[in-house]
Amino acid sequence: MLKAVAAPDAPQAIGPYSPGIRAGNLLFLSGQIPLDPATGQIVGDDITAQAEQVFRNIGALLRAAGADFAQVARTTVFVTDLNDFAAMNAVYARHFGDPPPARSTVQVSRLPRDVKVEIDVIAVLA
Repeated sequence: MLKAVAAPDAPQAIGPYSPGIRAGNLLFLSGQIPLDPATGQIVGDDITAQAEQVFRNIGALLRAAGADFAQVARTTVFVTDLNDFAAMNAVYARHFGDPPPARSTVQVSRLPRDVKVEIDVIAVLA
């Protein structure tokens, strides 16, 4: 059984998808970009500010599902410039303990709304 997950303090979907889906004890979060949920506007011009907003959005969706960052098992990070990797990674590292989740990081030519970073998440719920 699938259950949609959304949160008032996370952006609403900007297309035909759910911000999150719970499937049994797994939580799949759609890629989050640095949208301010209150205004719908992009937050920040640099990778650090954008990554911080992405993690605020992820955190809101995790909380809505009764989870937190400690339950994240897998992430995929999409960046438009791998030269931003170190700055993004510094923000990323602040949100995960030991062991950190498995991860792939890929450079892409373009992301929605021309943002610099998008991150999706898979978490294991209790």
